[in-house]
Amino acid sequence: MTPRAADRARYDRATAHLDAPLAVVDLAAFDANADDLVRRAAGKPIRVASKSVRCRALLERVLAREGFAGIMSFTLAESVWLARAGFGDVLLAYPSADRAGFAELAGDAKLAGAVTVMVDDPAQLDLIDGARDGGGEVIRVCLEVDTSLRLLGGRVRVGARRSPLREPAQLAELARSVARRPGFRLVGLMAYEGHVAGVGDAVPGRPVRSRAVRLMQAAARGELAARRAAVVRAVREVAPGLEFVNGGGTGSVQHTAAEAAVTEVAAGSGLYLPRLFDHYTSFTGRPAALFAQPVVRRPGMGAVTVLGGGYPASGAAGRDRLPVPYLPEGLRYDAREGAGEVQTPLLGSPADDLLIGDKVWFRHAKAGELCERFDALHLIEGDRVTATVPTYRGEGRTFL
Repeated sequence: MTPRAADRARYDRATAHLDAPLAVVDLAAFDANADDLVRRAAGKPIRVASKSVRCRALLERVLAREGFAGIMSFTLAESVWLARAGFGDVLLAYPSADRAGFAELAGDAKLAGAVTVMVDDPAQLDLIDGARDGGGEVIRVCLEVDTSLRLLGGRVRVGARRSPLREPAQLAELARSVARRPGFRLVGLMAYEGHVAGVGDAVPGRPVRSRAVRLMQAAARGELAARRAAVVRAVREVAPGLEFVNGGGTGSVQHTAAEAAVTEVAAGSGLYLPRLFDHYTSFTGRPAALFAQPVVRRPGMGAVTVLGGGYPASGAAGRDRLPVPYLPEGLRYDAREGAGEVQTPLLGSPADDLLIGDKVWFRHAKAGELCERFDALHLIEGDRVTATVPTYRGEGRTFL
């Protein structure tokens, strides 16, 4: 029996009393992935990206482990909700236009002390001030740095379009704007290099592309390390009490942590290990989060149909954004139908051994987005479900 076949047997035994569709997290794999992130961080704390987890129970579990500290959130409403739930260090990773959320933050000392908001434009400070509604609490601010790699004199850009702030002088100028403005305190810098942390560099069957990605990432790491250090020096001249400099992601933890200017790294997807994080030379994790769909039809030899399953991930549309049939091994989509909203045909010889009601296990393309499809995660230890915990959706929270 292959390791994957053994996992399938465990998951089927653990969930035999449960009807699919359902989602699970294998706690042994989750914990092993957490240990690997800590090893690669080499002593620097890891801030957990909540959008990649979207389950309070599992956020609490990982934050109880040595090496993890703080949350990186994705909306202001989520940040406030987590802070009210007792999470004491929440960094909002994206600028917000949530005026009601800013009024709540500015009117509550506990919230204002727990949440740090992201800024890359003075207009965002204006919006926050206009939303205070009489609240006078000091708002903690983090500045975001553009990490993209610019080539050919800036004509070619590699990396996400995030912050407009790139050069040390630009960051220092905004830092001065924050320092001059009552009601704000600059406490951090963030520079997320998604083109390094979130792009696999060892894709099977694509050796030329993989080598090109590795060359790009090496160049990007070198350029960013020098520029990030210069930005930190420039901003610390304005704000010597800067509390943290955050960078990195699952795919770049060890590289980012090695930079002296960085005080903490971020990671989240590496805990669940979705399919987009399979092909890296820098680490190998264990798939921890899966979902199961039931077989509802057997339309012919070498084919079964499961209920639903069309859960595409965000990003540029493509085959890599689809879930992948994982267990039993050897199933594939029908190219003419793909993953469907209400039914998904699957082809391959393993289909002939599947009966109506059997489970087919899938891996989602991206981590936390799986939790937008399910109210609960069944936590598996060995071959038993030892707990069932709500996702954000299961707690009635859909922030995006």
